[in-house]
Amino acid sequence: MNKGYFESGTYISPEKNLTIGDRLFFHTRLYFTLKFARTVLTSRYQAKRGRYGDKEWADSSYYIFRFIERSGGRFNITGMDNITKTTEPVLFIANHMSTLETMILPCLISPLKSVTFVVKESLVRHPLFGDVMRSRDPIIVGRTDPRKDLEAVMNGGMELLSKGISIVIFPQSTRNVIFKPEEFNSLGVKLAKKAGIQVVPVALKTDFWGNGKLIKEIGPLDSSKIIYFRFGEPFEVKGTGREENQKIIDFIASSLMEWQ
Repeated sequence: MNKGYFESGTYISPEKNLTIGDRLFFHTRLYFTLKFARTVLTSRYQAKRGRYGDKEWADSSYYIFRFIERSGGRFNITGMDNITKTTEPVLFIANHMSTLETMILPCLISPLKSVTFVVKESLVRHPLFGDVMRSRDPIIVGRTDPRKDLEAVMNGGMELLSKGISIVIFPQSTRNVIFKPEEFNSLGVKLAKKAGIQVVPVALKTDFWGNGKLIKEIGPLDSSKIIYFRFGEPFEVKGTGREENQKIIDFIASSLMEWQ
């Protein structure tokens, strides 16, 4: 497969022998915040000038990936070979736990498949992240009117998929460190069925990166928590899609149970 930034379908952060200096400087929230802010502002500058394409998006995501590791984050990523098991666009359906997955999924997927996100309207209006997200031509939902959200996902999704662009959707209404299956809607499965494309389930555990009090996207870090991403086998949606949605829920729930 096209390997992108990684040499195989699995990546596990290497163990590091840290000096006292490393712990005092690099393993700090200040170091992480400064690096993250610089990356966001640089990306925003490029996006406002129309110079933020797929490569720039993936590169900035990978840069964040690397300084997360420098800040004490440890990644365990499996199943990346499933991203390219079909040459057609796919729907990535994942649980949503923190800002981290929004920042890191681009460097995992974008070098292998053209991709964008289904995002909340508040994100494309965000003073820091709005320009970057709008440059990615996402599907925008309000999360207040399910009927309008269904229409936006179906119409926007069909258009993007017809252009060969894969889509990441988080069916939960908001980020939550606790996975609640009853909050996991079937929008993604409905779109996959209508478009006749395959689904790649994604389980993730990203509570390493907490929510901030002043700026939600910049929160505390907990280096005791390993960062997990797992891409499942792609599959087709048949019938009503109820069984497939439950299959995704079971995949995520069992992964989270394993990672406790």
